Amino acid sequence: MSEESKVLVGVIGGSGLYHLDNLTLIKQVNPETPWGFPSSPITICALPSGTQVAFLARHGAGHTIAPSAVPARANIAALKSLGVRAILAFSAVGSLREEIAPGDFVLPSQIIDRTKGVRPASFFEGTSVVAHASFGDPFSNRLVHWLESRVAGVLAAHGAGAKLHTDKCVVCMEGPQFSTRAESKMYRQWGGDIINMSVLPEAKLAREAELGYALVATATDYDSWREAEDSVTAADVFKVLQNNAQLSRTVAATILDELHGAAEEGGILTEQVGSMKFSIMPRSEKQKDEDRHKLSYILPTYFTD
Repeated sequence: MSEESKVLVGVIGGSGLYHLDNLTLIKQVNPETPWGFPSSPITICALPSGTQVAFLARHGAGHTIAPSAVPARANIAALKSLGVRAILAFSAVGSLREEIAPGDFVLPSQIIDRTKGVRPASFFEGTSVVAHASFGDPFSNRLVHWLESRVAGVLAAHGAGAKLHTDKCVVCMEGPQFSTRAESKMYRQWGGDIINMSVLPEAKLAREAELGYALVATATDYDSWREAEDSVTAADVFKVLQNNAQLSRTVAATILDELHGAAEEGGILTEQVGSMKFSIMPRSEKQKDEDRHKLSYILPTYFTD
């Protein structure tokens, strides 16, 4: 893309968040990546300032893709191909803590993986190239810290009592069913604070693609750990989803311009730049040229033809 039209920030919308407000549609693109097409065509929009952002609906237009079937590799690769450097991912979550009430926002810092291996979790999977990305801090710490005061400010002004919780742990389960009561209680004992079905493998793939990635989670329910209440249902979630989605759009509209500027300056993304350099095993004659060409789509610095 030209310097005038570069898109540095990508927004991934989760359940209920299928579009952004107060933006001017420029075009829709649907890049075919080596891992297929993304969940939905990517909408390139302009903020009132002219700054452009890319929006992708994680579950497809009309919410037709279940969490386990989201083509996460294609989603992340497609955003990277557009020039995106930082991803703001929104997700509805269940709360595992009394203090995180439905309607509250969470910026987590850790993940517990409870997916079951059915989701491709690496761009290197199925190739002759081996890589071991560092994932001790699964979110981009500088990006998350940058977001904290700004999201809190939006909630203070527009949140109608919604609170922001930081430095929390999200459990990513397989689904599509919700947790049993025993599982929900176990996750609490493990240190989980919220639970969803979408943050993995997104965060892992963003790390492999050297992209900044942060999750903006919105609580819709208390999962199934409260003995005195019925376990969570989809109907319960949808009751809260609409208000959460509108507030998420307000958060995005308020901070995206500044986030684009911060991504352009680059300071909040320095953790990711070059992070895969020492994660990729040294080149050998056993590596296939077609695999290196495939990986050059997301990591051209290391896999030039």
